[in-house]
Amino acid sequence: MKFKDIVNLSAQELLEKEKTLKEQLSKFTYQRYSGRVEKPHNFRMLRIAIARVKTALCQLTLAKKK
Repeated sequence: MKFKDIVNLSAQELLEKEKTLKEQLSKFTYQRYSGRVEKPHNFRMLRIAIARVKTALCQLTLAKKK
């Protein structure tokens, strides 16, 4: 998901998106340690997506404070 798509989401949607991404990351982590990883590049992509969502949330909260 691109950052310009993430910025257009509301705070509630961002929190839900972060939760689902973290759940996916935990599933991939479990698969990684059990040796059943099909696409290892998904770890990096999920971590980047989580960082994008957190950045958008931070920007939203800072904009509300001003």
